[in-house]
Amino acid sequence: MMKAAVLGATGAVGQIFIQLLSGHPWFEVSVVAASERSTGLKYSEAAKWRLPTSIPENISNLEVVDIEPKAVRNVEDVDVVFSALPSEVAGKAEESFAEAGYFVVSNASAHRMDPDVPMLNPEVNCDHVSLIDEQRRRRKWSGAIVTNPNCSTTVLTLSMKPIYDDFGIEKMIVSTMQAISGAGYPGVASLDIVDNIIPFIKDEEEKMQIETLKIFGSPSKPADFKISASCHRVPTLDGHMEAVFIQTKHEADPESVVAAMEKFVGEPQKLKLPTAPANPIVVKHSEDRPQTRLDRMEGGGMSVVVGRVRKDSVLKGVKYIVLGHNTIRGAAGCGVLNAEYLKAKKYI
Repeated sequence: MMKAAVLGATGAVGQIFIQLLSGHPWFEVSVVAASERSTGLKYSEAAKWRLPTSIPENISNLEVVDIEPKAVRNVEDVDVVFSALPSEVAGKAEESFAEAGYFVVSNASAHRMDPDVPMLNPEVNCDHVSLIDEQRRRRKWSGAIVTNPNCSTTVLTLSMKPIYDDFGIEKMIVSTMQAISGAGYPGVASLDIVDNIIPFIKDEEEKMQIETLKIFGSPSKPADFKISASCHRVPTLDGHMEAVFIQTKHEADPESVVAAMEKFVGEPQKLKLPTAPANPIVVKHSEDRPQTRLDRMEGGGMSVVVGRVRKDSVLKGVKYIVLGHNTIRGAAGCGVLNAEYLKAKKYI
């Protein structure tokens, strides 16, 4: 078993990391770290646990430590650090851990667009892992930082991958319907979101656009297709739904796109990684699916669910609906899958 530390362990995404790593065959949480108001307390005392499962017994009595390398003791005590820190804290904190020799797998946005930091959605762009060597050379540290994309970007890019590979993409539009858990805890005030839709999420559209191009580009150059995003907060608890419109480079009919999606597997599936869903893209053929409440836990929350694949006459391509669990596939689950891939490739 490899030992893991979770930074920001008491927060919403930190709790998902704890849940997913409980009973994991490769990683065991040995350190939980959080802000000063939680340090010195038992994890069960510090975390306002919000998940339907109980706090894992082996985590409950762990003492919460400071978010700094010296609090984690020696490098030999921890093999991988999972970061669920807020972005305003994550930048310097993650760098300090990498400088101290730790391998940081981050859910935060602080380093996503750094040119030498891989932003991995592993079924989509696992080849970007080669940036780790450049990062270590350039920054002169023995550790490393790897991030996963924004939650909405993760769902989108996984659904796009077989279309990009088989037909190419010239331009696309995406319109999101994003769950309130994506805003963290306590998130959106109830008086704002109940019986309402909020047509603005700060920085979300820009993230989707630039992150998608980085993911589909080469490690050194972003992709050159055009993308326009519109993002909206809706009153669902978990699960981001997205309406996607794509103009392909080569002619693509709905039947061919569905076939490409249904046969698609990535490196995590080929390597049989523990958290990898057998079918990363699940296509529903009923005209009223996917539905958030019914489909967000497909593949244990690690698959994305596609439906209503049809011809688009305006963009001369295809359009479809995709749904993904934003705090599992779109956040902590993608981080755990990244760590599994890095271990399989002997980076960790």
